[in-house]
Amino acid sequence: MAKAPPAKKSVGGGMMGFFIIMLIVMGIYSIQPIRDVVAQAADVILSPFFSIFGNEPYSWVIVILVLSALTGLYSSLLQKYTIDYEKMQVQQQKMKDFQKMFREAQLSGDEKRVRKLNEKREKLMQDQMAMSQEQFKPMGWIMLITVPIWIWLFWTISGFPVEELPTITFPYWGELALSDPTALFLPAWIIWYMICSLCLSQVIRKGLNIGGL
Repeated sequence: MAKAPPAKKSVGGGMMGFFIIMLIVMGIYSIQPIRDVVAQAADVILSPFFSIFGNEPYSWVIVILVLSALTGLYSSLLQKYTIDYEKMQVQQQKMKDFQKMFREAQLSGDEKRVRKLNEKREKLMQDQMAMSQEQFKPMGWIMLITVPIWIWLFWTISGFPVEELPTITFPYWGELALSDPTALFLPAWIIWYMICSLCLSQVIRKGLNIGGL
């Protein structure tokens, strides 16, 4: 028996974008000449910013928190003004209505109605694909700003001795320095950035009325 296509939730600048950016950053970071040029260029702006918070080890925790808030803000603003969220909500509602009608037709055994609904499936799937592609429109601009920040964090934090870095206590993993690897094979500072970014982005997106993940 045919199944109705699932309704997709808006991912915005959510996990998909986060991991795309992370993969790009790690790829660039593996090429030393490119890494150094990007990091040194970003250092011109970010080093004075870091000095605002002093040179204490705990400053890194605050810096990452502030940078994650800033990246969450500009990425949300870019998404708000480049993605038609009203159209997206209409499309999501159409998909929900279609799923409801499709289930009712299946449960009632109305094969004629099921066939008619199946004829609408292709158009709905095309519209849904177009909306999914639209969500990636601002990704280039987001990466243009976010990638240098991440490269700079990689480059700078890796240059500090572990004993000069602050520690953060995570559930299950315990207390880790920012450069320590986690069970996810990522340094602790990336996990801290991820937590800050996802939490603060939800607040920002709610304030801008563009929904959550």
